[in-house]
Amino acid sequence: MEHIEVNVKHVFGHVSKNEIDALLPEVLDAKHHLLKGDAAGNDFLGWVNLPEEIDADMLARLKADVARLAGKSRLMVVIGIGGSYLGARMVIEALQSEFAAMQRGKAPYIVYAGHTLGEDYYSQLLSLLEHEDYSVAVISKSGTTTEPAVAFRIVKAHLEHKYGRDEASKRIVAITDARRGALHEIAVQEGYPMYVIPDNVGGRFSVLTPVGLLPIAMAGFDIDKLLAGARDMRKLCIADDTLEGNPALMYAAVRNALYRKGKKVEMLVSCLPNLRYLAEWWKQLYGESEGKDGKGLLPHSLSITTDLHSMGQYVQDGERLMMETMLRVRRPNTTVDVPRDEQNLDGINYLCGKSLTEINDCAAEGTIEAHVSGGVPVVELVVGSVDEYTLGQLIYFFEFACGISGYTLGVNPFDQPGVEAYKKNMFRLLGKPGF
Repeated sequence: MEHIEVNVKHVFGHVSKNEIDALLPEVLDAKHHLLKGDAAGNDFLGWVNLPEEIDADMLARLKADVARLAGKSRLMVVIGIGGSYLGARMVIEALQSEFAAMQRGKAPYIVYAGHTLGEDYYSQLLSLLEHEDYSVAVISKSGTTTEPAVAFRIVKAHLEHKYGRDEASKRIVAITDARRGALHEIAVQEGYPMYVIPDNVGGRFSVLTPVGLLPIAMAGFDIDKLLAGARDMRKLCIADDTLEGNPALMYAAVRNALYRKGKKVEMLVSCLPNLRYLAEWWKQLYGESEGKDGKGLLPHSLSITTDLHSMGQYVQDGERLMMETMLRVRRPNTTVDVPRDEQNLDGINYLCGKSLTEINDCAAEGTIEAHVSGGVPVVELVVGSVDEYTLGQLIYFFEFACGISGYTLGVNPFDQPGVEAYKKNMFRLLGKPGF
């Protein structure tokens, strides 16, 4: 396995190696509780062994449903919010062409609903669905979360009007609770194929369940390689008890060390635009896991070099309250070189023959140097390439590190009590009975 590397040399002006090493007993204690399952939130630890416990029969059935739906669909509408769609979208957008919507590929194109209440969005979506054959994956533990419930009602009505109720029922897959809930009841009544969200896996940790696997497979990507990457990272995270050998331990230790030194914001920075939804998934994972009890690093994200022309000024010269975690990729999947222009009016012939990766790498190195000199500690995460295997590694790495980091911080990383606050106010304002 080509390991994820965690390079912390650019944090030493803010925290010393000895101070990071001193956190080893704390992160090992957190790891012990995580693996033993005897600390807060232990009823939501099903993700820890998930890569090793995926049911082969379920995977075979899932692949068969994907093949059946792909045979009749140009699009799939994935309905969900938060962890019910971010993990799948993260993997799909990392792997697919930026211009996939304009291309007629072998696999259906994935569009999303249930993550917003924007009226124009749904009007535009329905207009699109008028002209395309499509299927639906609706993902909700309860089936009553407002945003996906509204979206499913709208899309289901359109699907039934377009194809008839019988055919519509063959184009909908429900991913929900095994025994109860509104969506489970609807799926039983209508005869939808159903997949289970395990009771002991919270939404933000659910990408390696059918929640993520079905949409990812529908988009044409190899879920076996994704799971293989997660399995190999799990073995490393469990077996190695050193900071140098276990990237999850090192990441958890250094971010807690910097937090204790007054760093309150963590920016996940990527050098590739197709990783922007990896950052969105990461923001939910860490924000929902650690942001409680008045504690936690605020997760933020940047894409370079794009955001250096917007947020770069603040990062360089603004208040020194942040740390930066830069995700770097060693090898691109393709190569594009800068051509020569004889007039050279733009003055960039000095780049002639260089690949965009060479230029991007220099931009990343220059950014690190600038930010470090400006007082921002930088952690580098380095991976080999962007493919299913690497993304599987990253998913498990971030999840395992999150559990350890949360316990080290002194919070329950597996609940999210603050998420309900806006819902109660919204229900009251909308006149929902009982509120």
